[in-house]
Amino acid sequence: MRDSILSVRGLSARYGKVTALGDAAIEVGAGQIVTVIGANGAGKSTMLNAIMGSLPLSGSAHGEIVYAGERIETWGAERRVAAGMSLVPERRELFASMTVEDNLLLGGFRRYRARERNWKDEMENVFRLFPRLKERRRQEAGTLSGGERQMLALGRALMAKPRLLMLDEPSLGLAPLIVREIFHIISGLRETGVATLLVEQNARAALQVADYGYVLETGAVALSGPAHELAGNPRVIESYLGLGKRDRAA
Repeated sequence: MRDSILSVRGLSARYGKVTALGDAAIEVGAGQIVTVIGANGAGKSTMLNAIMGSLPLSGSAHGEIVYAGERIETWGAERRVAAGMSLVPERRELFASMTVEDNLLLGGFRRYRARERNWKDEMENVFRLFPRLKERRRQEAGTLSGGERQMLALGRALMAKPRLLMLDEPSLGLAPLIVREIFHIISGLRETGVATLLVEQNARAALQVADYGYVLETGAVALSGPAHELAGNPRVIESYLGLGKRDRAA
């Protein structure tokens, strides 16, 4: 893999006596889109939370996380954000009573606090990616459609100008047409230079946009490889792409 922005080794996590993640290892190259696919409950969100620091690596979780060449297991979530890591959670966690524009400005608050010059200029780049958000910039976030809320969650994360963007189930609850639009936008993130770690149940859509993929099953990496190879793997086709033996024989 090209120069690595994220390298995870031996990542494990437990909830009580239940193992959610066991000795997982993944790598994300600079500027790449890497996807982790798997069924609900496979440990995908647990992996993201551990990488982001919202699931501390102590007691119930342990492993090695190297980001931009530095070991970060002891870093808190705030320090990871300051270093350029950004997570768009499954629930999006927008401020419903605030406008689209104010939600975006909050995404850039770390840069404002760091006294970065022209930090607001990133909003125009977000509006180029998401023209619909520009049309609705004065609208309250709680009045947006599901697809627009996902766009806003992505845009808010990009306001921080992350080096690593992590997306947790971006297609969840969206209509098929909107899913295609969201994944088209995710594919276009390559042009920004940001590395993207995409966790997704929709294996077909994820593998179409990703460069490399991992299949997570019951907390362990069962398969990995270039995304186009995984998309043609009979085991992946059987289990995740909705094409069972009967479908393929038809």
